[in-house]
Amino acid sequence: MASQVTCTLFSLQFILLSCFFTITSGAFCEEEAEAIAIKRVEKTTHLHFYFHDIVSGKNPSAIRIAGPDKFSFGDTMMADDLLTEGPEISSKPVGKAQGLYALAAQNDISFLMVMNYAFTEGEYNGSSISILGRNQILNDVREMPIVGGSGLFRLAHGYALAHTVWFDEQGDATVEYNVYVSHY
Repeated sequence: MASQVTCTLFSLQFILLSCFFTITSGAFCEEEAEAIAIKRVEKTTHLHFYFHDIVSGKNPSAIRIAGPDKFSFGDTMMADDLLTEGPEISSKPVGKAQGLYALAAQNDISFLMVMNYAFTEGEYNGSSISILGRNQILNDVREMPIVGGSGLFRLAHGYALAHTVWFDEQGDATVEYNVYVSHY
């Protein structure tokens, strides 16, 4: 009988302590969740930079990795393009555009852009934004979606406006970007 009472008391203590820890842990979790929610205020940042895509010469920043040898449907390029503050390639570097773009339309000239814009200078050093979308390169201004980011741009979303400033018959180009990125 004494062993049954001891076992029952032990079970009762275990249940009461479990309930106590569950209640206090729940309150702690709610307080933490509220604190995190308060800190997570979304803000929008405007970035302005230039993208230099060099496909010609001895040291191109973009190379063809798939597709025919002519500029047509299926051409796929791998890029490690310089991002600068100004339109000249000699302007102060601010980062790199790294990723793929491919001619993805059969009836018009549109790229599918899969690019990561990694910033290496200034306030956003170590942060990046990711763009995944259609780039209708013959339009004066194109809008592409921002689908993520890292560092200061973790969980980023927004859009990038691209405008071709210069290009030549070899395919080299300088593109101005105005990026509006929302992040926490």
